[in-house]
Amino acid sequence: MNIIKSLTVVAGVCLTFCSAASYSKEYKIVLIHGFQPQQLIVDGDVTASGQNYWQGYWNDLSDARIDWPSYERIEGKIATDYLWPKLKSFSESNFCSPGCIFVTHSTGDLVARYIIDNQETWLENAGLAPLNIVATFDIAGAGGGSELADVAVSVAEGTETWSFLIEAALEAWLGGDLGDEMGVLNDLKVNNARQLAPLPDARIPRLRFVGDASEYLGVTSPFIQGNDDGVVGTHSSCGANRQARYGSCSTDIAINGKITQQGNAVNGFMPYHYPMLMGKAYSHGSLLEPQQQGKVTAASNQKNLLSGESIYFDTYTKTTGWWLWKSNYLYVENSTDDSMSTLIYDALPN
Repeated sequence: MNIIKSLTVVAGVCLTFCSAASYSKEYKIVLIHGFQPQQLIVDGDVTASGQNYWQGYWNDLSDARIDWPSYERIEGKIATDYLWPKLKSFSESNFCSPGCIFVTHSTGDLVARYIIDNQETWLENAGLAPLNIVATFDIAGAGGGSELADVAVSVAEGTETWSFLIEAALEAWLGGDLGDEMGVLNDLKVNNARQLAPLPDARIPRLRFVGDASEYLGVTSPFIQGNDDGVVGTHSSCGANRQARYGSCSTDIAINGKITQQGNAVNGFMPYHYPMLMGKAYSHGSLLEPQQQGKVTAASNQKNLLSGESIYFDTYTKTTGWWLWKSNYLYVENSTDDSMSTLIYDALPN
């Protein structure tokens, strides 16, 4: 009886340990969330909001988060009161010694770029070692800004004529009426975003993961240039070096995976920005969730991290139709079952 009890205890311990080990990755995963519009109305608890933001999939798989409030500006209190203390703590504890991968969503892409541009100087000036950031995985990246922010700020400042379409778009996106506090919305304006730390010296690869479906019944899309995920256009999520009406991150592959020349594809990228996966049926928010939303294609299926280690996605080609109507599609293995976030996490080195 004692032997059975002992074996049961050992099995339980092993099950718990093995479960935790199955989530262990070679590099530390640091999450940087995006814009949270409810914080413009009610400040709330920044840490609790950050945790809630990622609870669908990533929170339990990460090693740390950098939380920040949407009611502040990136070059202001976000940097001094939220980014700097976290970076200082990481350096003092050697947290990123094995290498850190920043997983960002939406405006987190812009926040990460500001960190990359400044962290070495900030830490060295404090007598600390810079962080070993080997890559960022930017999901629905808003580093190129969002036209919705331009509209929102213009309406708040009275320089945009109010209309039913604008009201519907902003209501869908923000979830409520505009207040007096604009916070990070000012940084998200396209021109402002593209001028914020645009050319970091660090060669950290910024891997891009892109959606093309709206969760707002399309009401926001008329205000966004090119294809969009309901919040940001492909010029931003792909990492294009300028704003334009782009339809794909790849000149050879459509967002739906069709292999054919793309006349309206991004043809120039911000330094070290590399589009990886594209999902036609994924919206801005659903890219973070565990639910599969359709097949995923690869603008590129392989890229090296700053450490030299490779991130790789297996792909296959499927042919549909016949003769003159034959078409070839490129898809990522397991994307018929796994979500975009699952594909990304599974590609991380163990």
